[in-house]
Amino acid sequence: MSRTLDRVGRAVGRTFHSLRVRNYRLYFFAQAVSQSGTWMQSVAQGWLVLHLTGSALLLSVTVALQFGPVLFIGPWGGLLADRTDKRKLLIATQTIMTVLAVVLGVLTVTGVVRVWMIFVLAALNGVANGLDNPARQSFVIEMVGPDDVANAVALNSVVVNASRVIGPAIAGVLIVTVGLASCFLVNAGSYLFVIVALVAMRPSELRRGRPLSRKGGQLRAGFAYVWHTPELRVPLTMMALVGTLGYNFSILLPLMARVAFHRGAGTYGALVVAMGVGALAGGLYAAARARPSRRLLVGATLGFGAVTMVGAVMPTLNWELAVLVPLGAFSVLFVATTNSLLQLNSAAAMRGRVMSLWAVVFLGSTPFGSLTIGGLADLYGPRVAFAAGGAATFLTGAGAFVVLRRRRLRAAAAAGEVRARVCLPDDPEPDAVIGDLEAARRDELRPPSPARRAQVDS
Repeated sequence: MSRTLDRVGRAVGRTFHSLRVRNYRLYFFAQAVSQSGTWMQSVAQGWLVLHLTGSALLLSVTVALQFGPVLFIGPWGGLLADRTDKRKLLIATQTIMTVLAVVLGVLTVTGVVRVWMIFVLAALNGVANGLDNPARQSFVIEMVGPDDVANAVALNSVVVNASRVIGPAIAGVLIVTVGLASCFLVNAGSYLFVIVALVAMRPSELRRGRPLSRKGGQLRAGFAYVWHTPELRVPLTMMALVGTLGYNFSILLPLMARVAFHRGAGTYGALVVAMGVGALAGGLYAAARARPSRRLLVGATLGFGAVTMVGAVMPTLNWELAVLVPLGAFSVLFVATTNSLLQLNSAAAMRGRVMSLWAVVFLGSTPFGSLTIGGLADLYGPRVAFAAGGAATFLTGAGAFVVLRRRRLRAAAAAGEVRARVCLPDDPEPDAVIGDLEAARRDELRPPSPARRAQVDS
C-alpha cells in the first residue's frame, strides 16, 4: 500500500512540478481565470452570431476574421517576440484585448450590436492575438527553463481545457439569467488577472536569452531554420493539416446542438463541457510524462481522427457527449505534444519565430478550415463536416507514421552498413569508422548547431 502511495505521490509531483517556480505559478493561476473568460466570450459570441443571422456560413466568417490575422501577423509577432521583452509585450497585448472585450460587451448590452460590428472586433482581436500568441508560447521556457518546459506546456493545456469546462458552464448560466453581454464584460475583467500577474513577476528570475538585434532577412531565416530541421518540420506540417480541418469545434458544436439534436444554448454548453472534461484528462496525462515523443504525437493524431469520425455518427445526445470526452483527450494530447516538441527542438534565438509558425498553422489556418467546414455543414449538414475533419486528421497521422517509419528504416540501414564495414578484415580502425558514421547520423537528426544557426541568421 505504501509503495502504491509513493508511486502516486511521485506521479503527482511530476504532473505539477513546474508550479514550484514562482513566476510560472503566478502566470498559471492568472491564465486559469483568463482562459475561462475567453471560453465564456467564445460561447457567447458564437451564439450571438447565430441569434442575429441563423447562418452557419456567417458564423464561419466570424471565426475566420478572428483567426485570419494570425496567418499574416503571426510571423511578425514571432520576430517581435525574439527582439523584445516578452513580458512587456504580453502586458500590451492583454491590455488591447481587454478594451476590445469591453467594447463588445457595451455594444451588446445597449442593444446596438450588429453583425458587421462583431466582424470588426473579431478581426482586431485576431491582430492582437497574432502578436500575443508567439510571445506567450515562447515565454513559457523563460519562466521554467528547458527541463520543465514540457510539463509547463502540458499544464497550460490543462488550464485551457479546465476552463473549457468552467467557462461555458458559467456562460450558459449568465446567458440565461443575465444576458450575452455579461460574458463579454466578465472576460474583459479576466484579462486583468494576467496583467497583474505579469507585473508582479520577478524579472531577475526569468531565463531570458539575448534579444535578437535588428537586421534584414531574419524572418526568412526563421522559415529556413524550420524547413531544414526535420524535428520542427514534421510536427508543424501535421499541425497545419489538423489545425485546418480537424479543429473547427467552435463551428461544429453549436451546429450539432442546433441542427443535429434540435436543442439550444444549454446543449451547446454541455457539448463543450464534455469535450473539456476529456481534454483536462489528456492534459494531465501529458503533464505526467517526462518527455514528449514522436510516437506519442502519431498515436494522438490517429486517435483524434478516429474518435472524431465516430462522433460524427452518434445517433443520440448522450452518446455524443460520451464520445466527446475521449475526443477532447486526444485533441489536447496532440496540441501539447506538438508544442513541447517544437519548443525543445528549437534554439533560444529562434524560438519566438518557431512558435509564431505554430500559431500560424494552428490558429492562422482556421479561416480556411472554418470556411471549408462551414460550407460543408451548410450544404450537407454538420455530421458530414464533422466526419470530413476526422478523416483528414486520421490520414495526417497515418502519413506521419509512414514518414517516421521510413526514417527509422534508413537509420537502421545506416547502422547495418557500419557493422558490415567493421567486419571487413582490411579495415584498420573499425571503432573510428563507427564513431564517424554515428556522429554524422546524430548531426543529421539534431537541430542545427549554434554555428549553423548563426549562418542561417546572417
